[in-house]
Amino acid sequence: MKYERAIRRFTLFLLLTDTLMAGAAFLAAYGLRLAVPFPQAAEMGPLREYVGMLVLQVVSVLLVLFFARLYNLSYFSRVDEFYGIVAACTIGTLMGVALGALMLRDFNVGRDYSRAMLGYVWLLSILFLTLGRVLNSWLRRSLVRAGWGRRRVLILGTGSIAQMILQKILWTPSLGYDVVGIVANNGDMPAALLDVPVVGKTAQLGEIIEALQTDEVIIALPEETSHQEILWLISECERGRVTIRVYPDLFQIIAGPVSIGELGGLPLLTVRDIAQTGWRRMVKRGMDLVGSVAALILLSPLMMIIAVLIRLESPGGVFYAQERMGLDARPFPMLKFRSMRSDAEKTGPGWTTSDDPRRTRVGAFLRKTNLDELPQFINVLLGHMSLVGPRPERPVYVEQFRRSIPRYMERHREKAGMTGWAQVNGLRGDTSITERTKYDLWYIENWSLLLDIKIIVRTVLQIFRSPNAY
Repeated sequence: MKYERAIRRFTLFLLLTDTLMAGAAFLAAYGLRLAVPFPQAAEMGPLREYVGMLVLQVVSVLLVLFFARLYNLSYFSRVDEFYGIVAACTIGTLMGVALGALMLRDFNVGRDYSRAMLGYVWLLSILFLTLGRVLNSWLRRSLVRAGWGRRRVLILGTGSIAQMILQKILWTPSLGYDVVGIVANNGDMPAALLDVPVVGKTAQLGEIIEALQTDEVIIALPEETSHQEILWLISECERGRVTIRVYPDLFQIIAGPVSIGELGGLPLLTVRDIAQTGWRRMVKRGMDLVGSVAALILLSPLMMIIAVLIRLESPGGVFYAQERMGLDARPFPMLKFRSMRSDAEKTGPGWTTSDDPRRTRVGAFLRKTNLDELPQFINVLLGHMSLVGPRPERPVYVEQFRRSIPRYMERHREKAGMTGWAQVNGLRGDTSITERTKYDLWYIENWSLLLDIKIIVRTVLQIFRSPNAY
């Protein structure tokens, strides 16, 4: 397939890029050690004596990158990639030094170098490889937009889950998907979904895959679909030799890692406790304190300007305190910059919608750019909230959701967050609460400090381009 050939070429080009950058980092480190007499003047031999060490360094780093699956071109975030590069350069540099010492001792090949040179090699390898991969990614995404290496994808389902996945694909062309059609699940068959044609029903799945030369199938059926039906669909897809992806149901997400126990000889699945305890909670609170203090100091001039603009445009307070449900379902006053008229909720609470007439002009801009959320750094500092976590809801909505969404209250086992995994994946504003709950529970199950950093970085990058911010 064209897609497979393009992926092989992209992978080879990425390997070549890493090779050149790792080699350039070693050469730059050699030149830097000669130029900088710190901590003392270098006693370096000619470059030709270090060729063996250069080769070992490059090969070691490339091997670690390979085993860390960083040549798998599936989408992963910049934060994940940088973390992998740091780990690969650290392990690869140590491997290169160890192998070089063995060669020097046993075969008298090459030449040893100082700890300062080792430090330069490590730091410059991280810098050069990161830069090379950023440029490589930019070029690859440009080629994908131009039509190289695009995947022809078929979506199974016409419900809300299929629509959400289709929207994500349409909003993110750099993912490299071309949706060739929608397949209905043997029920009502609409003509199209978001202007993408419905090309048939699942009973004809094998024929449709072959006729449309499909590379990938995404199964996005309702949660009530039986496992037997999904297994049958997977077997039909396997006949067409395509990549198969299945959107998980709520139980698969909330169950997470499980253990098999027994009760008087009866096997039972035990879902592990997902609440953060001990050092995890301490680390997260430490990051919250450092992040909120730094943000309040750095952003205080901007917050003062926003406060003045709000007062100049409309009467009323600068801040708006709204009761939300946080950790252990305890209410707290969540602070925001006021973005609506002071009488916006005289008829009761309601969801904000696109082009909401209750917004002020300044408020519309603040909500679009998420700047109305800045006072929540005060909530984080006070311990009401965390920088990252499930977004808090109002008590009136929590009472509704807890009766209709399974294990919805598990979200309240952790502190509410200024941003969260659901929000950076486009689920904010007037979007599905069920889908948001899935993302929130996945975040709680898979929490790590690196994941929090990734979410914060993605939040900052999405400030001016979040489609559901209003």
